[in-house]
Amino acid sequence: MASDPNIRAHKARLQDAQDIFNLVNSLSGDGTLLRRSYAEICENIRDFTVVQRATPDGEVTFLGCGALHLYGPHLAEIRSIVVKPEYRGLGAGDELLEALMQEAEEHTVTSVCLFTRIPEYFAHLGFRVADRDAMPDKIYKDCQTCPRLYACDEVAMVRGPLPNISVLGPRTIQRPELVQINAVAHELTGTR
Repeated sequence: MASDPNIRAHKARLQDAQDIFNLVNSLSGDGTLLRRSYAEICENIRDFTVVQRATPDGEVTFLGCGALHLYGPHLAEIRSIVVKPEYRGLGAGDELLEALMQEAEEHTVTSVCLFTRIPEYFAHLGFRVADRDAMPDKIYKDCQTCPRLYACDEVAMVRGPLPNISVLGPRTIQRPELVQINAVAHELTGTR
C-alpha cells in the first residue's frame, strides 16, 4: 500500500496517453525502457495503469505508470513500469505494482514476469530471478525484435510458477529449447 493516502492507482484512459508516452520515452534513451510510439501507447492504453496523487484542493499529479500485458492464462508481463524520479520513495511504485498484480489475479493468470535492472526492488515484492528462456512467449513477442537481444542486461523475474507452455510463435518451433510441449500446450493450441 502507498504510504501517502492520496496516492491512487487506476486503469489508464486515453487522456493519460500523453503522460505515459512522455514518461516511458524519457527513459528509453539509455535502454531502461523500450521506446514506444504515441500510437502504440494509445492502441494499448487498456494494458496501462497509472498512479496519481491528489491534493486536498483537487489538483491531480501524474506520478507513474505500468502495464500488464497478457500472453494467456499461463503468463502475463509487467512492463513499462516507472515512477517519475522526483516522486520515488512515496509508495507510488508499490501501489502501482499491487494494482497490476490484482489485475493479473482477476484474470487468473498463473505466472507474472518482468524484466528489470533493479531486481532488489521486485524481490522484496515477491518476485524471484528466473531463466528468460523459461518464458518463450515473452522472448518470441518482444525480445526477438529488441535492439539489445544479444546484449541484454536486464534480469528476468517471475512471481508464481514458471510457465511450461507457449501459445505464441510459429507452428514449427525453430528453437525447440524455448518451448516445452505437454498436454496443456496441445489443448491451448488445438494441435496434436
